[in-house]
Amino acid sequence: MEPFLSLLLLICSVSAAQLNPESDSEITAHLLQTEPKGEEPARTLNNLQSCTPDIHAVLREMSATLAVLKYEIRDLQRENEGKTGEGLMFFSLTVKKVAFSASLLASGSGHTGPFDTHTTLVFKYVLTNIGNAYNPDTGFFIAPVRGVYHFEIKSGAYGHPSHGSATVLVKNDQNVFAAWEHQTSGTMSSSNGVILLLEVGDVVFVRLWHHTRVYDNEHNHSTFSGHLIFTM
Repeated sequence: MEPFLSLLLLICSVSAAQLNPESDSEITAHLLQTEPKGEEPARTLNNLQSCTPDIHAVLREMSATLAVLKYEIRDLQRENEGKTGEGLMFFSLTVKKVAFSASLLASGSGHTGPFDTHTTLVFKYVLTNIGNAYNPDTGFFIAPVRGVYHFEIKSGAYGHPSHGSATVLVKNDQNVFAAWEHQTSGTMSSSNGVILLLEVGDVVFVRLWHHTRVYDNEHNHSTFSGHLIFTM
């Protein structure tokens, strides 16, 4: 925090200077009017003139310090980007960047499901995970900041007489929307998207509806994606 204390002191110094806007010439005139006649005003004027270069040197030093602080703040922004609850957050120096996209299978190909119960889908193959808010081990996206987010789910499958393809986006165990398709043969796909206001710690994930299935391979037919639009 030392750079910020230095910055605050610098701001206070500048503010104090602004409260006394008299120019050197005004100060000199004031001294000439208030000092008794004789050699004393001349000595005072000489002292003032000798101090002027020192003042300019201080101003140059303050300018150089401000430039250094600028770069230190930039470095601190980079260090704290992607973190929550740390010292610089209350200064709003960093804006959280969050975006992810993941496909169901990390390798191979095939259907997932059907199951007798609703089952959480864990999208293993991560294409993008800026901010690390999505966990490929659990399938959960956990909101790192309060804000407005956009999510999309896409599901692919081969047709089957008894089993369709149905996935549901869930927020904190509440079903938000579904993507559903059923045909007896051929290939099929379904998708849906939503914009949600999330609080810090809200959990978003995808469920496979019971008695349905989804297909994935290296072409990423079944995906879960989302990103932060703006903070609130």
